[in-house]
Amino acid sequence: MYKLCFYVPETHLDSVKNAVFDAGGGRIGQYDQCCWQALGQGQFRGLQGSQPFLGEPGQVEHVAEWKVEMVVADELIHDAVKSMKSHHPYETPAFEVWRLSDIQF
Repeated sequence: MYKLCFYVPETHLDSVKNAVFDAGGGRIGQYDQCCWQALGQGQFRGLQGSQPFLGEPGQVEHVAEWKVEMVVADELIHDAVKSMKSHHPYETPAFEVWRLSDIQF
């Protein structure tokens, strides 16, 4: 099992989440579309040659973004990341993938 975390502007929050859910992300036992999300503020500056979704190259931009976290099964992680990236509005979306341990009780 993996944990996928990504940052997305509110304008694309539902569409990106749904794309990852459709790829199999967010399934826990007998539940699907499971995630955790929190609103925060992102910052970036596009370098020369970039084509930012917001703002202009060379200028620092601040934007309200949602941090979304969900689990993804081992065999689905590549498809989930591919789906997130293909539906995300940013030229280079920020994301993390963490390998999780399975602890039995």
